[in-house]
Amino acid sequence: MTDSAELDPARFRVRAVSVRGSKQVTVDEGSGPALLLVHGWPETKRIWWRNVAPLAAAGFRVIAPDLRGFGESDVAPNGFADTPSHSRDLLALCDSLGVGKVVLVGGDLGGAVIQDFSLRFPERVERLVIFNSPLPYLKDKMAGMRTRPAAEASDYFVRQGTDADSLARELDTAEKRRRYIATFYGPRFWAHPGHFTREAVDFMSEPFADGAKLRSGFGAYESVFKAEKRSESPVLGPNPTHALILFGTSDHVIYPEFDRMAAEVFPDHVGPFLVRDAGHFLQWEAADVLNGAIRAFCRDLVKK
Repeated sequence: MTDSAELDPARFRVRAVSVRGSKQVTVDEGSGPALLLVHGWPETKRIWWRNVAPLAAAGFRVIAPDLRGFGESDVAPNGFADTPSHSRDLLALCDSLGVGKVVLVGGDLGGAVIQDFSLRFPERVERLVIFNSPLPYLKDKMAGMRTRPAAEASDYFVRQGTDADSLARELDTAEKRRRYIATFYGPRFWAHPGHFTREAVDFMSEPFADGAKLRSGFGAYESVFKAEKRSESPVLGPNPTHALILFGTSDHVIYPEFDRMAAEVFPDHVGPFLVRDAGHFLQWEAADVLNGAIRAFCRDLVKK
């Protein structure tokens, strides 16, 4: 069940910060060690609405931004929406908020961004929590693993990456755009059945009614296929960051053996832990599990 209070867009304190020439809007709640919660696609900061209050109450400063081109944040003036752009935005955001080291938490695109951030700016990272995310393919380490999602789950990826303008033209009304986004929370089986009520899907899809922002979000997919859509090369590969790995196993879009793959990418890891009856949107579907795992993993960082 969804508590109606969970679906209040104004539930948490937000602030708008000028980041590299554009506005970025972020939740900023609590005090203590900084947790930087990085959403994926098709998500905004709202996907963390079940995590912010419990983690702030546990003694953390919880920072959950809308990435460039998502939610209340501006589409970036340079037109890029690739992983390095998001990563550099987040560094600038931390600088603007006076935050030094952070614990990075992310899934989906957010998982790719925090991997890049942790390798690009290792001196700013305390540790990392990752779930249901893209991973680099380490041929020697991952031989024999099931490293490809079901073929029927990848159509959206190719379309958004190679035919984004045409797709955006098809989604020419707010209703069509929201209906498109809603499929990722329902019939595409990214989530475990029953975790998203109609009201929750409406809450998550509402920010994507904006056509310019929906089109901007396709940029992350375009950067996979088109060099001109990359601001620079992402930094991905084996990652020495101390990491907590979780996997919502009902996910039909991520690698079937994400847990085993992630364990190879992050040799200094805790887990991997498989989360029952949860899928791609672990922070919403199994909020209590994720919140408890973060508290345990980072307990030593919180002053008694």
